[in-house]
Amino acid sequence: MGISAHVQAAAMTGEPRNVPLGALRPSDSPRSGPCDERHIGELAALETDFEPILVHRPTMRVIDGMHRLSAAARRGSREIPARFFDGSEADAYVLSVQLNVRHGLPLTRDERRTAALRILRSHAHWSDRAIAERVGLSGKTVGRLRRCATEEIPQSHTRVGRDGTVRPVSSAEGRRMAAHLMAADPGASLRELARLSGVSTATVRDVRDRVRRGEEPVPGGRAPAAAPVAARRAVPARPQWSGEPAPRPADTVVRKLVKDPALKGSEPGRLLLRTLLATELTAQQWQEITAALPDHCAPLVRVLAAQRAAEWTALAHAASRSVPGAA
Repeated sequence: MGISAHVQAAAMTGEPRNVPLGALRPSDSPRSGPCDERHIGELAALETDFEPILVHRPTMRVIDGMHRLSAAARRGSREIPARFFDGSEADAYVLSVQLNVRHGLPLTRDERRTAALRILRSHAHWSDRAIAERVGLSGKTVGRLRRCATEEIPQSHTRVGRDGTVRPVSSAEGRRMAAHLMAADPGASLRELARLSGVSTATVRDVRDRVRRGEEPVPGGRAPAAAPVAARRAVPARPQWSGEPAPRPADTVVRKLVKDPALKGSEPGRLLLRTLLATELTAQQWQEITAALPDHCAPLVRVLAAQRAAEWTALAHAASRSVPGAA
C-alpha cells in the first residue's frame, strides 16, 4: 500500500486545469509555521507563470504549492493552475512531505521528525527505511522514533519496504521458514528461497551453511546434540485447521460489496471483488483443504499463506485510515 512511484508520477503529470482560489483549502502541511512572507513576495514579483500546484481532489486541500497560491492571491489572480491527487488524506500528507523535502523551502529537522511520527501512526506497516526516504531522515532515526512512541503506533509483525515487498520485522521467522523450504525442496535456488521466506539472499546462504553444520537456522539457538541429517531435513507434520470462522449469513458482506457500483465501476474494484469471492470459503471447506494438504507442500503453503495474510493486513491498515474510529 502507500504511494507508489507511478501514482506520484500520475499526480504530477496529469493535465492541469485552472481552479478558483476560493475553492482551495489550506495545506495539511508538515511545516509548523506560516508561509514565508519574503518568499511569497519574491514569487509574486516574478513575471513568469507559476508551475501548477498539487491539490487533494476529495478535500480540495493544497498538497504542494501554498507559497505559489499566496503569491497568486497577492498578484490579484482569481485562478491558479492545479493538478490533482485522488488518494486518501493520509497518502496526500505523505506526498506533501515528500515534495516539500525534495524542493522549495527545506523542512527543518524538527518538522521532518514530526512528519515521520505522523506517518508512523498512519502507515505503521511501512519499514523504517521506507518512511525515512520520504521524510529526509535516516532509517535509524525513524526506528528510534518508532520505539519511543510504541503506545501511539500500531504494531505489526511485518513491514512493507521501499520496493513494496512485505517482510517480517524479525528475520528469525524468515530464517526458520527458509530452513523448512530447503528441507522441502533441496534444489531451490537461494534467490527463490529468499523471495519466499522474506529475507535476503545472504541470510538464506547463512541459513544453508548453518543447517549443513548441524546448527539451528537462527543464530543463538541451540542445535540438538546428535541430530541426524535425516531428522534435520524432515518435513514438518501436516498442520491441523484451528480456525473458527464466524457464522456467515446468506447475504454476506462480500455479496453486499458486489452490489456496490463504486467497486464494480473500476478495474481495481472488480479485481478486489473477484479475489474476495474466490477466497470466501466455509469452515468445512478450510478443514477439507487442510486435511488434503500433502506433507511435502506444507512449508510452501505456510509461507505463501503468511505472505497473503501480510498483504491483507496491509490492506486492512489502509482501509482503516479512511474510516473514522477504525483501529
